[in-house]
Amino acid sequence: MGNFRVAALVLAAALTGAALTSCDDGRQTAAKQAAGELAAALSALDVSQAPLKGTEPAAAQEKLESTVKGLGEAKPTVTAGEPKLDGDKADVVLDYAWKLAGQEWSYQTTAQLARDGDRWLTQWKPDLLAPQLGEAEVLTLATTAPPRADILGAGGTALVTARPVLRVGIDKAKVPAEGQADAAAKLAALLKVDPAEYAKQVAAAGEKAFVEAIVLRDEAGRTPTDLEIAAVPGAITVKDTMPLAPTRTFARPVLGTVGPATAEQVQASNGALQAGDTTGVAGLQAQYDAQLRGKDGLAVYAQPADLTPEKLRTTPGARRTLFESAPVPGTPLTTTLDLRLQQLAEDTLAGVGPASAIVALRPSDGAVLAAASGPGSNGYNTAMLGQYAPGSIFKTVDSLALIRQGATAETRVQCTPTLTVDGRTFSNAPGYPASSLGDVTLRDAYAHSCNTAFIAQRDKVSQAQLESAATSLGVAVDAPRLGAAAFLGSVPGDAAGTEHAASMIGQGRILFSPLAAAVMAGSVVKGAPVSAQLVVGGSAPSGSAPPSTTPAGTPSASASPAASSAPAGPPVTAAEAAVLQDLMRAVVTSGHAGFLADVPGGPVGAKTGTAEFGSGTPPKTHAWIIGTHGDLAVAVFVEEGGLGATISGPLLDRFLTQAG
Repeated sequence: MGNFRVAALVLAAALTGAALTSCDDGRQTAAKQAAGELAAALSALDVSQAPLKGTEPAAAQEKLESTVKGLGEAKPTVTAGEPKLDGDKADVVLDYAWKLAGQEWSYQTTAQLARDGDRWLTQWKPDLLAPQLGEAEVLTLATTAPPRADILGAGGTALVTARPVLRVGIDKAKVPAEGQADAAAKLAALLKVDPAEYAKQVAAAGEKAFVEAIVLRDEAGRTPTDLEIAAVPGAITVKDTMPLAPTRTFARPVLGTVGPATAEQVQASNGALQAGDTTGVAGLQAQYDAQLRGKDGLAVYAQPADLTPEKLRTTPGARRTLFESAPVPGTPLTTTLDLRLQQLAEDTLAGVGPASAIVALRPSDGAVLAAASGPGSNGYNTAMLGQYAPGSIFKTVDSLALIRQGATAETRVQCTPTLTVDGRTFSNAPGYPASSLGDVTLRDAYAHSCNTAFIAQRDKVSQAQLESAATSLGVAVDAPRLGAAAFLGSVPGDAAGTEHAASMIGQGRILFSPLAAAVMAGSVVKGAPVSAQLVVGGSAPSGSAPPSTTPAGTPSASASPAASSAPAGPPVTAAEAAVLQDLMRAVVTSGHAGFLADVPGGPVGAKTGTAEFGSGTPPKTHAWIIGTHGDLAVAVFVEEGGLGATISGPLLDRFLTQAG
């Protein structure tokens, strides 16, 4: 009997212990579930449905929204730890991680839970949101942008750097309310900005706001003058600096510009950009924005909700710093652009009406020294992204393909006035010299650009061999060292009949950019394919060209061909290049480009090109010329320019003569 009683007591104790354990497990599970729901609500910044104690969910939501409003659109990621039970109460550590201005702010707070029947409720208090946050405090965010890094050119010359500017606008505190509309109209007329839009901005701004109308370079001889601006009631200038190139147009399509971040850029930045931030808008400034911009400094404060800027100035300790990081300066971007040659190229194109370009590079190392697009390009990067039929400069590729079939500069070819292929008649350029017709050398046919002589060789050189020869000269390939968006040409490997015939004179589906033409000329000088480089240490975007954004009216605006997908041909050899150098020199000594014979310094090589396009009668033409002079290769292009020798030729002459 005694043994039975002892056994019963042991069993009862065991059952009681199991029941207690089961009860604890139930509380732990319920508390953990409640903590997870709280973390999810805080992550969404929405506690309107959360089980709370001490305040109504709607009131808590209103308080939450006002507390975090100063942090912008960001939301935290909140995770709950394991609840620590103490009877019907529990403490839960909440881990917060905010992504603010591209940086992470992390910390912990502690939530207090209490069991209420079958539910666990959270005790609502401000320090659930941030450590030691008071009832009357809110969170605010401040960023400090570092100075934008420079874009450098050859020799470390600053191409884009902080230069003095004047911010011009109306100070509403300096003009009576009834006179502000008239003042805005007068200043807009003086600055040549939209008067209606500016008047609207002035009217919408605060009572004492400065409303900027325009930013001007602070340089001698600028217009309007300080006196003209001061004559407008309330108009003032504020001195500042901005990252600018030497002039408004200097290499602008290549370098790009900076300006306020657009809504699209802010959204795509994953928090790195905020409204009002300055960022790259186009060109290298946009492509390398993260490098140039650096990293903003960041501070998160807990402060009284009614703290004004004036109170802050008089009471610096009125707010507490919860998180702070120092700004990290951007890293300068180094390019190969030569300040003098780039400006010379732009000056050379200044009077050209149609879209135009000059590209100059150093064949020995591929450095792009100038990539200028003329005023007729309307801001488009014609120099690097243009897609145009190259015309007779492509006979350089033909010639390499023929050399690989055993031809030499002395090989005899037939230059006839016309040649008919599958019913289509091809002829030479207007004014072709009769003395260079008939049985001529390849050198003479190249020097005078005999179309029929090269088309007649179409059975000796296949389209695939043309493609291979082009890639051997560094074109129609990707540009891994360039570090910028570019189009390096397109040469299809498959064509027959009249299309193959047209390819022999750089027409049909053959497309070049001025950069591609300069690379081809440079490869002849170097005796090996040139790999162009613009950004030192940069990498090219994937693919050979970005989506086409050629201005409307450009003949090739709809074409966006990629680089050749076929394996590159064998690199041009020094022996092959020597023959091509001979041909290019003959263009100057006996052909179309005799005007280049007087360029000072070493001998000049050249090749002219005229490419027809469109369906007009007669068709419009692009004017090309490539030139080599020592360790310099240059391509000049003029859209709708007539003949290469007469339109682009003088531009090349001026550039080479002054380049020295």
